[in-house]
Amino acid sequence: METLRSISELSKLRGPIFLAIGVFDGVHRGHQAVISTSAEHAQSANGTPVVVTFDPHPMKVLRPREAPHLLTATQHKIRLIRDLGVQHLLVIKFDKSFAATAPENFVQQLVTNSKPLREICVGHEWSFGKDRRGNLALLRKLGAQFDFHVVGIPAVTLANGEPVSSTAIRRAVEAGDLAKAAEMLGHQYTILGTVVHGERLGKKIGFPTANLSAHSEQFPPNGVYFAQATLSGATYPGVVNLGYRPTVSSDKSERVLEIHLLDFDHEIYGKDVEVRFVRYLRPEQKFENLDGLARQIESDVEQARQLCAT
Repeated sequence: METLRSISELSKLRGPIFLAIGVFDGVHRGHQAVISTSAEHAQSANGTPVVVTFDPHPMKVLRPREAPHLLTATQHKIRLIRDLGVQHLLVIKFDKSFAATAPENFVQQLVTNSKPLREICVGHEWSFGKDRRGNLALLRKLGAQFDFHVVGIPAVTLANGEPVSSTAIRRAVEAGDLAKAAEMLGHQYTILGTVVHGERLGKKIGFPTANLSAHSEQFPPNGVYFAQATLSGATYPGVVNLGYRPTVSSDKSERVLEIHLLDFDHEIYGKDVEVRFVRYLRPEQKFENLDGLARQIESDVEQARQLCAT
């Protein structure tokens, strides 16, 4: 997948250009509908489909105190979009200067740099431009002016009629309802993190762990999970501890995400690991000493091995 970082780079792509535009946090089923529809229309017209998104999430710039916990930071979002088979992705830097751009000017830039722009596909509630003045109605007006089609994708709903949304997925993950989150996402909820140096306490008690600096911000409830970790294209089973590690730390200012990979003995500092929470095993708890913690982890690992065999 080719990742573009400026609107001007659209000019090097073969036209006609079909744009699927959105924040796409989580890359859920609604987002996938926007992206796949645009790709299908481009294919039928022998055009070039391009997915357009923003970094960081606009709310992080416009109203940082109200910004939601991200399901997927940009690095993770790019991975998920690539996995959809997307060939071209434009990531626009979202800062205060860009936020001040009038919606008409934003569209004008897209038109000027596409050779030509044939279609823009968005979610039906998408808003854009200064003061979020741009909407589907304005986009259609501009489409008539600049001779491109506009497609607004209606909300995707579950079987019970509930609309799929990033907000609903965040609530499901926070509540530990990972099955509902997966139903809305169209894929399992995962957290992408980079392995960082820890205190090596796990190794001292016989269960080395990889400490992850998570790029995602929305965590499921604290506790111990049977999980699967994808690393350099391979997937490994493991046991995750998510929480404050009360047995060894009194600091409750930051949650720690660490995973013990079964039968794994490789140096992975600095590598990215994608963690899928398969089964909740137990709540996080405080033990009297490290021996008690080690015995419980041994039990957790045995339970994980049994789940691997099923």
